[in-house]
Amino acid sequence: MLNSDNLDRAWHRAAVISLLTWRRAGPDDPLDDNECHGWWGDSFPTLANDRIGSRLWLLRRRSLTAQTQRDAEDYARESLAWMLEDDRITDIAVTSRRGPGRLDLHVVLSQRHGDPITITLDNLWLILHAF
Repeated sequence: MLNSDNLDRAWHRAAVISLLTWRRAGPDDPLDDNECHGWWGDSFPTLANDRIGSRLWLLRRRSLTAQTQRDAEDYARESLAWMLEDDRITDIAVTSRRGPGRLDLHVVLSQRHGDPITITLDNLWLILHAF
């Protein structure tokens, strides 16, 4: 049986999976090579345009600029949008902080009932460059 703590942990885990799983690159995304990555199941979705993961991986070859920081926030929101579409949460707030050679990402998911779910990815830049 799921109590509210277990349910919060499950949604936290789902959000982290959404953020750190590689979504297939879109047709207009600039690529270093011909590899679009992503989960093979996204090629045959049961719902139109239903995709898993984020495009944060596309940032790994870019310089850490203000635009890269904005793109990271946008990609994070995009990866979590399914939670809004499925009416699982009421709001997604994404903020980031950029420092020398690091990018921290902070996500707050507002629930209809219960406390907000907070996800902090300290030094996302290091995570992206570990692959």
